[in-house]
Amino acid sequence: MSPRAGTVGSRRRPSKGDLTSQAIRDTAERLLQTRALDDIAVDELASGAGISRSTFYFHFASREAVLHALAGGVVDELYESASSWLRRGSEPPEDSIRRALGASLALWRKHGPVLRAAVRARDTDPSMREFWTGVARRFVDATASQIELERAAGVAPPGPAAKSLAAVLVAMNEQAFLGRSRSRRSAARDRELVDTLTCVWLRSVYGIAG
Repeated sequence: MSPRAGTVGSRRRPSKGDLTSQAIRDTAERLLQTRALDDIAVDELASGAGISRSTFYFHFASREAVLHALAGGVVDELYESASSWLRRGSEPPEDSIRRALGASLALWRKHGPVLRAAVRARDTDPSMREFWTGVARRFVDATASQIELERAAGVAPPGPAAKSLAAVLVAMNEQAFLGRSRSRRSAARDRELVDTLTCVWLRSVYGIAG
């Protein structure tokens, strides 16, 4: 019997609506490379996506909603990049931390305009402030859980409250990557930043030098 469409394991093709929403997000990310969100008109987003203004509003309530969607997608990628440490298994801590930090920095480099716009927006946009509060909670809780697991396994020594330590480390990463995303690309300086952050994480969580 021939396989039927829609069976388990088949993948749904993107709908026309999915493609339109993606086109809007792609246009916004391209425009954010050179301009602030406030300087980008809805008409430009619609034109860049090849749609009408009314169609834009069918998909997004505002420019801010587009930014929210973009930032949410990037944050999901950042969380996945952190998984090399959060789910490190038998990999040495230094290797998993360094890989996670390197992948996160690469994403900040790739999507810097989106993330910087989202960081700026949290100072004035309540929904974006709520979004970042949720992001921080997600990363801090996951980091604290991993610290507690490492301590319980005897891999990491006792230390400050896991959640407090996690909050400091997560905030440090954000500020370091935010600043680096604004600077000119330099492979050497990026490696140096990852090396430095790795050293701080190893000393703080495991009590060892990187």
